[in-house]
Amino acid sequence: MLCFSLYAASRATTQAYRRVLKPWGLTYPQYLVLIELWESQPRTVSELGDDLMLDSGTLSPLLGRLESLGYLSRSRSVADARVVTIHLTDSGRDLQAELAHIPGEIARCMAIPPAGAAALIAELRDYTAGLQASTPAHD
Repeated sequence: MLCFSLYAASRATTQAYRRVLKPWGLTYPQYLVLIELWESQPRTVSELGDDLMLDSGTLSPLLGRLESLGYLSRSRSVADARVVTIHLTDSGRDLQAELAHIPGEIARCMAIPPAGAAALIAELRDYTAGLQASTPAHD
């Protein structure tokens, strides 16, 4: 079944990230938050949640932990107190260079050629888009 293969691949991926991120005390979801912030910041919690497909109940604890580690800060908008903006700290920005080897390490663990990985990414994006398009918004 495709669903089991996807589940097994997801678990294996998470376990691989857990091993390589352990020295920094980071989880895979925390690492994903950092990647998003390295690409573009400041970001609102809402923007980040949309990009990572995480609701605020899941994202807020991740942000809290990263903030307690000193990698980011959060601030409320003066214009609208419901809007929380996230900024990387100097330590959070410095961490990007320190973790620059992680994608290569994960690629090595995958044991598939770059072209195969690129094709798989494209297929998974299409798969995800198809499922999202076929699911009513209220589910």
